[in-house]
Amino acid sequence: MGGDHGPTEIVPAAVQALRDNPDLQLILVGREAELRPLLAQHASGHTGRVEIRDAPEVVEMHESPSAALRIKKTSSMRVAIDLVKEGAAQACVSAGNTGALMAMARYVLKMLPGVDRPAICTTMPGIHGQTHLLDLGANVISDSEQLFQFAVMGSELTSAVNNVAAPSVALLNVGAEEIKGNDMVKQAAVLLSNSHLNYVGFVEGNDIYTGKVDVIVCDGFTGNIALKASEGVAEFISYHAKAEFEKSLYGRTAALISMPILRAIRRKIDPRRYNGATLLGLRGIVVKSHGSADRISFAHAIEEAIAEVQKNVPDRIAARLETLLIPEPAP
Repeated sequence: MGGDHGPTEIVPAAVQALRDNPDLQLILVGREAELRPLLAQHASGHTGRVEIRDAPEVVEMHESPSAALRIKKTSSMRVAIDLVKEGAAQACVSAGNTGALMAMARYVLKMLPGVDRPAICTTMPGIHGQTHLLDLGANVISDSEQLFQFAVMGSELTSAVNNVAAPSVALLNVGAEEIKGNDMVKQAAVLLSNSHLNYVGFVEGNDIYTGKVDVIVCDGFTGNIALKASEGVAEFISYHAKAEFEKSLYGRTAALISMPILRAIRRKIDPRRYNGATLLGLRGIVVKSHGSADRISFAHAIEEAIAEVQKNVPDRIAARLETLLIPEPAP
């Protein structure tokens, strides 16, 4: 029921996911009176693999996480997470209030052993491949041990979903030199250097889209700003490119000639293809869709959840953490 568009986009996305995945079964959680007509409109032949679970309350986008956790116990978000806890569902996908989703998931599902806090992780497109970036806002401040935990979780997620044997891991910093950065980043670098992860050092913000490393780790304050700045730049370029093409007959002619190239570039950088941020560190799979997601975007978030279920990501992270005790920094 959450997000900017609610069930009018999420229901068609769910039906598309059913078409693309013959073994998939879905539970739509929300106000049945609103969901039932939409499902009848879009499902056409797939209703046998989807059910509706009525949930009368909705967590609004402006609500505080603490209030939602305390009061909205029959909300669509809470009921969906409860279904994962009970084993009735293997994953939860939501476009709703991020803070409330994080608070409810942490309260209901609990954390994996060895993880202090969850981290939000998403895939970023790159010149030479893709990069998993975390944390994107779950933790405004993170100490060195938490950054280490993020690195372990991001590495295991990449290894599982992308089939990379030893993912390269880097710390996002203000410079690539070892002397750069604050104490937390420097201490995290020591921990990672002494671990068995494939740690390759510091990277800067302009390295996020090169794809030269598989996992980039930072605190949630830094990661969220990096992500939102990237979205802003993409909108800026799109706006001015369109304006220039429409400015004159020559521009419109040039646009017509270059349209195949522009469409190919757009497909590669289309944020809808990378929608679906994972809440890593929980005893269950929870995927956060962008609040403004349309049906194409939300379908990709469902695909992310399917991949993590198939690869059993939480158990892999837990097993990896058991073998990677955080080493003591060198004196």
